[in-house]
Amino acid sequence: MSEPDDNIETPGGMATALLTEMLELAGKRGGLSIGEALEIMGSTGMTVTVLFLAIPALTPIPGPFGMVFGTALALISLQITFGRQSLWLPTVVRNRHISPAMLDLIIPHSLPIIARVEKVMRAGRLKAFTGPIVQTLLGIPIFLLAVVIALPIPFGNILPVVSLVVLAVALMERDGLVTLIGLLLAAATLAVTAALLYLMLSAILAA
Repeated sequence: MSEPDDNIETPGGMATALLTEMLELAGKRGGLSIGEALEIMGSTGMTVTVLFLAIPALTPIPGPFGMVFGTALALISLQITFGRQSLWLPTVVRNRHISPAMLDLIIPHSLPIIARVEKVMRAGRLKAFTGPIVQTLLGIPIFLLAVVIALPIPFGNILPVVSLVVLAVALMERDGLVTLIGLLLAAATLAVTAALLYLMLSAILAA
């Protein structure tokens, strides 16, 4: 997961600033495709990409957004795990257009949650959890969380998306302690999801 050089201090609120800038740009262009959004964020690293692809699933809007963005996240996470520096997505996903109205709903709805995470960030804590090796290994939990987002579980997107927001913002702000908290939250999310799937399967078999 490529990030800026460790000697460069990441300003607080980077995620909020980038998403706000993207919202303004989408308004000027009449919307953005997923591919265009990723190109705009290309120089900021894969963590912003993970954040951007996760937050639509947090927004209460109709449509298969969990499946679309969860699938994109899963593909990105595999590329993170294998150390790929440039992003690849299928054409059907890259060309998925997001209207200004949709972004007006998605980003403002998500910014308060992101801002709360940013407030507790302190750059430099537990640096071992912000290094390149850990960032590569994070592709595994990100993949599992992406699969959860893609599953048709009622209200099943909230915990995995919050976990991804915490992980992405923590890496952007170089806070290893919050990265560790994000990993623990991801583990709890996967445990809760497994329990829900077990209960759903048991109910189906009992019917």
